[in-house]
Amino acid sequence: MNIKFFTMIEMVVVIVIIAALAAIATPMYFNHVKESRVSTAKAQIAMFEQAIFSFRVDTKKMPESLEELVKNNRNFKKWKGPYIKGGTIPLDPWDNEYVFKKPGTHGEFDIISYGADGQPGGDGENADIGNWDTEE
Repeated sequence: MNIKFFTMIEMVVVIVIIAALAAIATPMYFNHVKESRVSTAKAQIAMFEQAIFSFRVDTKKMPESLEELVKNNRNFKKWKGPYIKGGTIPLDPWDNEYVFKKPGTHGEFDIISYGADGQPGGDGENADIGNWDTEE
C-alpha cells in the first residue's frame, strides 16, 4: 500500500486560501445584509403609505396612528380594514417600531424608521428612512 500524506506546507497553503476567501466574502455578505434591510424598510414604508391612502378613501379621514390601519379604534362605519395584510403592524428590519407623525415635517404625514440604532439622525445603516426618501 502506498499511502500519501499531506505535508504541513500544503495544509498551511489550503488554510491561507480558505482564510483569504473568507476575508473577501464576509464583508460582501454583511454589506448585502445592510442593503437588504434598508430596501425592506423602504418597501414597508411604501406599503404603509398605500394603506393610509386606502384608509383615507374609505373613511374620508387620516389615521391618527398606524394602529388604525389594522383596528377600527374610532368606529368608522365605512372602515374596510385591516389595510395591512396579517392584521399587525410590522416592526422595521432592526426590530424597532415605525414612527408615524401627523402632520409630518416632510409632508402631510411622515413614516420613519430610525435605522439600526433606533435613534433620530445618523449615517449609513443608522440613517433615518422615511416616506419622503425618493432615492433607490
